[in-house]
Amino acid sequence: MADHVPNGPQHLQALDLLSLLVAVLRTDGSVLYANAALEQQLGMSRRTLEGADFTQFFTDPALLQTALAGTSSNDFAALRYEASLRRLHQDPVPVHVNVAPTDTRGEVLVELWPLEQQVRQDREERLLEQAQAHKELIRNLAHEIKNPLGGIRGAAQLLEMELQSPELAEYTQVIVHEADRLQSLVDRLLAPHRHPHQVGDVNIHEVCERVRSLILVEYPHGLRVQRDYDTSIPEFRGDRAQLIQALLNIVQNAAQALSERIAQGDACITLRTRVARQVTFGRQRYRLALELHVIDNGPGVPDAIRDRIFYPLVSGRDGGSGLGLTLAQTFVQQHHGMIECESAPGRTDFRILIPLP
Repeated sequence: MADHVPNGPQHLQALDLLSLLVAVLRTDGSVLYANAALEQQLGMSRRTLEGADFTQFFTDPALLQTALAGTSSNDFAALRYEASLRRLHQDPVPVHVNVAPTDTRGEVLVELWPLEQQVRQDREERLLEQAQAHKELIRNLAHEIKNPLGGIRGAAQLLEMELQSPELAEYTQVIVHEADRLQSLVDRLLAPHRHPHQVGDVNIHEVCERVRSLILVEYPHGLRVQRDYDTSIPEFRGDRAQLIQALLNIVQNAAQALSERIAQGDACITLRTRVARQVTFGRQRYRLALELHVIDNGPGVPDAIRDRIFYPLVSGRDGGSGLGLTLAQTFVQQHHGMIECESAPGRTDFRILIPLP
């Protein structure tokens, strides 16, 4: 685990506020200071890193050695290149490296952007932009549909009162029924935007237990819902009802995907809670975050909709409204969090991230 007790030169401690991986080196390549993000990425404490030869943390040390030599001789103001950073007990991670001298003589600043992290941040930003666009589209579309629906339903009821034939009245009943169904759909589309955020203290395990009990009532046979909780997770401020609904939507989505396994009697959903430390999502770094997983042993998300599962009205099953995951994403985003999904046949993992105090 990383050691986050501030130490090292006072003027460098502000680097801990950055999500960027940063090391300040002496010109011989030894580490003068490593920020918290770099500690986390390497899986090593700052005390272990300080004084170490930083060039040896790369699969090709010569690239950084050449950059340091060029910095010392003032051959360039900054040098950028791509490399692979070694990590403790993990595979190397591709990084983009920027090497530049600091204002303090004998110090060299090395900035590293994990390429996978950059790709992920770009994807997160794109998802947030899409979610905002979808929210505005849905709100406008729902209002446009809502107004004529009332007129259609009222006209059908008036027409039914004038009809003498019971057979013809059946047709007006179809119109009323379908208008009511569309009204219900519109209400669900507008639901996240109608009700104010009711903030209070939330115990995430109470939320999980409520959802677990609800899903087991709905699926009493053939489905196990396993608990894997980190009971040290603190309470946080949030809307308990929204979080129950968000988690319930995800768990119901998993249960529906498990229909064949439920029939066979070997369906399993796991609710797992963990604390994530020094994590970055939504282009912001958080010291602590709740990490809530919903893992199922179903067939996986179909390839055709994998990139669109959080879009409104996209469903992987016949008769699905395509709103469950959209509403879950909306509710989690209202808690400054996000939902990710990794899926393969036999294992689908929905991961909810929410900042903790």
